[in-house]
Amino acid sequence: MNDNTTPSTGWLSTRLPFLRPLCQHMARFPMPPVNLFWTLGACLLVAFGLMFVSGLFLSLHYQPDLSQAFDSVEAIERRVPSGWIIRSIHTGGVSMLFAALYLHVGRGLWYGSYKAPRELVWLSGLFMMLLFMTTAFAGYVLPWGQMSYWGATVITHAVEAIPGIGHGLLVYLLGEDTLGGIALHRFFILHFTLGFIIATVIGLHVLCLHGTGSSNPTLDSPRPDHTTRPFAPFYVVKDCLAVCVFLALFAVLIFFLPDLLGKLDNVILANPLKTPADITPEWYLAPWFAMLRAIPSRLGGLIAAAASLLVLFVLPWLDRSPRHNATYRPLVRAGMGLFFIAFITLILAGMHGATPLWVWLSRGAMLVWFLVFLVLLPVTSYRERQMTGSSTQGETS
Repeated sequence: MNDNTTPSTGWLSTRLPFLRPLCQHMARFPMPPVNLFWTLGACLLVAFGLMFVSGLFLSLHYQPDLSQAFDSVEAIERRVPSGWIIRSIHTGGVSMLFAALYLHVGRGLWYGSYKAPRELVWLSGLFMMLLFMTTAFAGYVLPWGQMSYWGATVITHAVEAIPGIGHGLLVYLLGEDTLGGIALHRFFILHFTLGFIIATVIGLHVLCLHGTGSSNPTLDSPRPDHTTRPFAPFYVVKDCLAVCVFLALFAVLIFFLPDLLGKLDNVILANPLKTPADITPEWYLAPWFAMLRAIPSRLGGLIAAAASLLVLFVLPWLDRSPRHNATYRPLVRAGMGLFFIAFITLILAGMHGATPLWVWLSRGAMLVWFLVFLVLLPVTSYRERQMTGSSTQGETS
């Protein structure tokens, strides 16, 4: 054993030789001068941890059966010791998690964190977002309330619009023609299993990040700052401060505003024979629900919703400009601002009834979404590459 190691660390290092280099790498990892938006990753980790642990406790009492699902949720709230706070952490945590997640993705869009050489960081993060959305949708069905049932019915039956294979695919996914006991059991298994898969993808995401390094928000400024500092203690303190604020907001949501994000229809047992006046999902799935309703054709709405996510996956190849920061790209700055407004508009549209006003606002927001990513960014990227190439040739000559 070396002189500079204690007996306990020497014993552990001998049996896990990779542990010491890993801890040293995490502590010494060089970080550029990032701003507070980079602390959202730590907030997401904490939110996922709370969701994972609370979900494990809830699964001990939940019954994925048509005749018992709704009553088991009521029993957790009323009869299980501290069950109300565990469920509040789980239901409130999903909103906090998606708020941090969407801000995290928005930060990546604004500062060009999807560009080379960080394509794998971006793609793994988007894949994780899809897993979170699927997990949230599956969990939304489990209480078997009125809004859970009918919201899930609308979403799942959108698959039926796929020509040729739609009905067969729906039956394969649900186990039957309609949302019932088999589907409920499958959603519970899917919701439970995806938590472990997400934990693995988070590890992959962090691995990709540490392979290429964090992006620098000052690169495109007139005076870029290339200095770096070790992750510990400088950014550990900043992350801890952000997590404390995040948990404080989380506590306010749970203890003072518990009914802010819930739906009153969802405290009523699901009734397949009575359709609610307005079928609306939770806010974090509302943008894509609004897209499904904005197009009269079910297939068209499904294609638009899928394309809106697919375009994010190909973004590293649509925007190949050497510039990153939208702050110093006037057209991109305006486009990203319009996209953020469009995203908020789609959230509001999905949470309201399908009135003509909200339907047309959804269509306008969808148009902005695709124009920004399929027209504005490629054209701006081409112009900026041409300007960069001309300036390089001028300096050479």
